[in-house]
Amino acid sequence: MPDVPPYRNSNFLIQMVGLPEMSFKEVVLPASRIQVVEYREGGDVSATRKLPGAGSTGNLVLRRGIDQNLSLWNWFAEVRDGDLRRRDVVILLRDAQGLDVRRWQIFNAWPAAYDFSPLDGQGNEVMIETVELACERVDVEEP
Repeated sequence: MPDVPPYRNSNFLIQMVGLPEMSFKEVVLPASRIQVVEYREGGDVSATRKLPGAGSTGNLVLRRGIDQNLSLWNWFAEVRDGDLRRRDVVILLRDAQGLDVRRWQIFNAWPAAYDFSPLDGQGNEVMIETVELACERVDVEEP
């Protein structure tokens, strides 16, 4: 197998079921963890065994420049108002030639937090919206 350099983090595409295509400035992928369960066998008082327990998945964080598209806000407002609409999200990492090289499949996501960057009367920065999506599972695969 040839020695391939690591992929850059700047070329990616996000697809959300039921929402229009949007560009994002930053994506923080959710951490996946497996709880460690420790127990001691019988009369063994000096050591514990460690077994895998329940798995958990952190939240997906998406940041983008605010434009006319209100899709993320509308989804958040629907959930806030009692209409829990879960969506699957696909994140594709691309190489320098634009070919998909890694795929993250995020299952049953819904917006748990929504935030805006501050307004500044003397500023000239792009206004950013941040949405944090709670999700149930992440799978990583080759596209």
